[in-house]
Amino acid sequence: MTCFIGIAGTHSTGKSTFVGSLKEKAESMGITVRSVADKATDCRSVGFGILRAHTFESTLWIMSSVIRGELEAGLNTDLVIVDRPVPDALGYLEAALEMTGRTITEVERNYLYRLAAMHVPRYSLLLNTKLDQSIPLGEGRDQDAEFRIGAGRWITKVLATLNCAASDPHDPKTTDVVDSILGKILDSKMK
Repeated sequence: MTCFIGIAGTHSTGKSTFVGSLKEKAESMGITVRSVADKATDCRSVGFGILRAHTFESTLWIMSSVIRGELEAGLNTDLVIVDRPVPDALGYLEAALEMTGRTITEVERNYLYRLAAMHVPRYSLLLNTKLDQSIPLGEGRDQDAEFRIGAGRWITKVLATLNCAASDPHDPKTTDVVDSILGKILDSKMK
């Protein structure tokens, strides 16, 4: 059975770096790993708005693309690491709505939250990076500091609303949890 670990958080908070180091560690243990990358760039390239321009439609597109990516990556793989799991898109939408004064209907909001709530149990572990504003944004990243902060705050709120016990990837206790998950994967491979 494939194990899924999701790393959520606002942009330039170390998600991709963590994904890379976790992948390297798991592979060194003989665990087959695939990752699902951030889908926002793909979303924008097909014509949907992102960041402050997030909409119900762009959020649904991202969420469904992440789910599809997870399903494909999970074929014949021990571990799938998801850079921006399903709930992450909701945090970006909520931040965009708050900062632009736009709204979506309750039907649309309920649809997205129910989809996320139904999907979240697939993750063995959800991590939520914390924003350290002293670390500069990566090259080519959106420079809207206010939105970056808002997205981080909303991602945390969304995870709490969905009752996700998301850990900080840099918390020493998280290392123990990740090691336990990797150990369970190895044990299941031995059977």
